[in-house]
Amino acid sequence: MFDKLFEVQQKAGEVKQRLDALTVTGTAEGGKISVTATGNKIIQSVNIDPEFFKEADKEELEELLVIAINKAMEQADNVSQSEMAAVTKDMFGGMGGMFGK
Repeated sequence: MFDKLFEVQQKAGEVKQRLDALTVTGTAEGGKISVTATGNKIIQSVNIDPEFFKEADKEELEELLVIAINKAMEQADNVSQSEMAAVTKDMFGGMGGMFGK
């Protein structure tokens, strides 16, 4: 049983490392604003097209930044869920008989 717990902890660490290495990008206004984050939801960069920045007002810029950040976070969630599903399937896939399947 402790071996299984250790394996779970080890797999969780591996997933965290993979998610740290993956990047996702959320964009708004046709790519004029982009936010890049890791699969672990750490924002790495924000890029705003200089021409758009000159013309945009504060409220518009703030709204579009929120949109781009939310899109990046949604993609990070999707990547994280996929990684966790793969690990769970690998670990428990062979134990289907244990749960009546």
